Amino acid sequence: METEVPEMLRRRESIIPDERFTFHSARMRLAKVTPEELRAMNAETGRCATELIDARVDALSTACLVAIMAQGPGYHRKVERELTELIDEVGTSSEVVTSAGALVNGLRGLDAKRISILTPYMKPLTAQVVDYLEAEGFEVRDALSLEIPDNLEVGRRDAMLLVEDVRRLDTQGVDAIVLSACVQLPSLQAVPIVENETGLPVVTAATCTVRDILSSLGLAPEVPDAGVALRTADHVEKAR
Repeated sequence: METEVPEMLRRRESIIPDERFTFHSARMRLAKVTPEELRAMNAETGRCATELIDARVDALSTACLVAIMAQGPGYHRKVERELTELIDEVGTSSEVVTSAGALVNGLRGLDAKRISILTPYMKPLTAQVVDYLEAEGFEVRDALSLEIPDNLEVGRRDAMLLVEDVRRLDTQGVDAIVLSACVQLPSLQAVPIVENETGLPVVTAATCTVRDILSSLGLAPEVPDAGVALRTADHVEKAR
């Protein structure tokens, strides 16, 4: 969240000079990506949100997709509702986005029905992500788990390795590729390359999160070299 999201906002400023963004973050602890640590991390959501609300942010987003999806189908709606209620209690206003909900929204915006996904998670957690997406109405043709349990190692991985990884993913007959179902896994640099090589729409948890942030603020979701989720024309054409 602290690397690729600000990078996309900077890229947007390069094409729309009148816009300026500030980025604020509050951290939840996570060392190993396990069900137990993900549940403990979720318990810190309220604290982090309260800290950020004090900055009077215009949009508030949770980063960890699997922490939400591991709690069962539709859980992002519960988190979004609770965060909205918390904001209302404080008496301010912020748009609420979750990376889990943003990925669902981004795929629906492309009218994608069949997808293949790549995750850094261990296979049991990837299976929960697959179940979550299928409960949202998507058919997951294939899911590749990189099986990296250490959260820091996930964040340090070279994004360009995904260009090779995706070649092990079955993408036959899919409508879109989820190149990274994790905001922590670097992927932005690889997105346009994989789109060019496969000829398929490519999204990530991070690109979809930025798309929802911009849309929630009434801004056109346009960012250079960030893939289909942030090319307005692709979504406009799909909606016709």
